[in-house]
Amino acid sequence: MVLSMNRWAGKVAVVTGASSGIGAAIADALVEHGLIVAGVARRVQLVEQRSRQLSGKKGKLHAVKADITREEDILKAFTWIADNLGPVHILVNNAGYMKEGLLTEGDTQEWKKEFDVNVLALCIATREAIRVMRTNDIQGHVIHINSIAGHAAPKAPKLNVYSATKYAVTALTETLRQELNTLQSKIKITSVSPGLVVSEMTVLCKDISDERKKYLETRPILKPEDIADGVVYALSTPEHVQIHELTIKPVGEPY
Repeated sequence: MVLSMNRWAGKVAVVTGASSGIGAAIADALVEHGLIVAGVARRVQLVEQRSRQLSGKKGKLHAVKADITREEDILKAFTWIADNLGPVHILVNNAGYMKEGLLTEGDTQEWKKEFDVNVLALCIATREAIRVMRTNDIQGHVIHINSIAGHAAPKAPKLNVYSATKYAVTALTETLRQELNTLQSKIKITSVSPGLVVSEMTVLCKDISDERKKYLETRPILKPEDIADGVVYALSTPEHVQIHELTIKPVGEPY
């Protein structure tokens, strides 16, 4: 199997949650490979800063402001991208949210936000991207940044509904694969499921509890760039090859 990113050079990729962590690393990697990347985020100034840092690379990063808990923001973002950058060839649904807490004592609004970001926004963005791909006869690629928590609920403190939202991503990946088969579409769908990664939801979280901090300090951990490499691998496969599920764990991962 020959791996190559050449066919994506000059094409448009959308990365949600591109302001930091995994999303920023994925955006960087795609720009390095010559793609035109729309980095969608609320903290658009962070994406703009990275865009300046990436000047001179083969591709280009564009900052697109959107709160993905709002459907109208997602729709406006896709309209802007189509009007200013061109049709979408790649969508990376990276944006994620987790608020530490117990199911038995949880905050309903926080639960809703987790489902809004991790599930509904992913569905809306996927719908809009595939609509563009099918309209323009593009053999594109949709990548969901999932989690090992989407395959087995970790014995970790205070994850509340997070694992449930990621189980939904696992189901949505297979549902979409079957639906694309029914439509006789060549659009690919991939789920990338990392173990623990350095991010603002883990060791960089500002309001983390002592309990969770101590737990995380005992665990092996991945870098955001490790996940970006996995995304590039999935995108690099020949047109007839689909990586359906890619699990990435640090050495020593107990789950």
